[in-house]
Amino acid sequence: MSESPKTAWITGGGTGIGRALALRLARAGWRVAISGRRPEPLEDTAAAAAGLDGEILALPADVTDADSVRAAVASIHERFGPIGLAVMNAGMFKPLKLRDFNTASFEAHFNVNVLGAVRGIEAVLPDMLDRGGRIVLVASVAGYRGLPTAGPYGATKAALINLAETLHMELGRRKVQVSVVNPGFVETPLTEKNRFPMPALITPEVAAERMYAGILSGRFETTFPRRFTWFLKFLRCLPYALYFPLIKKATLK
Repeated sequence: MSESPKTAWITGGGTGIGRALALRLARAGWRVAISGRRPEPLEDTAAAAAGLDGEILALPADVTDADSVRAAVASIHERFGPIGLAVMNAGMFKPLKLRDFNTASFEAHFNVNVLGAVRGIEAVLPDMLDRGGRIVLVASVAGYRGLPTAGPYGATKAALINLAETLHMELGRRKVQVSVVNPGFVETPLTEKNRFPMPALITPEVAAERMYAGILSGRFETTFPRRFTWFLKFLRCLPYALYFPLIKKATLK
């Protein structure tokens, strides 16, 4: 980590991985602002931090609204000071079957998952260019290669991985560290929608520990659980002639 203040901002911080990471950071003494569209889970997460070494500020914001994002960042600066760690975690996932293929699903996913992250980066970047800091993009192993019914979601996660790679190279010279988190299956409100077996499913708390370790290490990519995600990395290296039949057999029933 850089010498930036121990102040963090997490989008999508009221549930799932975002909530667990916020509480993990607060236990380590961080001041954490969490944003999301629904105030109730944000306030519940903030209340759960009572008695911890750090604190959590519930700060409702909509990542699809640039003005809302900028206002949230301004509020964090006013309350906590400069942001040293920004975790772009807000996301949506809705499976898309071929018979329902439509533009609106892609627009909704990209507006939240990709442009939501871009709006957050745009809001924190000017100050970080002066002071340093770390930006973490939460993507997914679904961004490694195409998967059935994950067209909109996978495309956005592939875009986030590419964006993280680009910014890592461009901003590294400016003392702004950029990294990506590629989780496998985690018990969250998003994965509750899945109607298929989820190998190596882990809890948000375990995921948060892996993310926290990755943040402290400074490495570019954090992926978990490794016994599952490294297998997917192997699949990414296969030629299409092998990959397509293998995935079809495993997923298309």
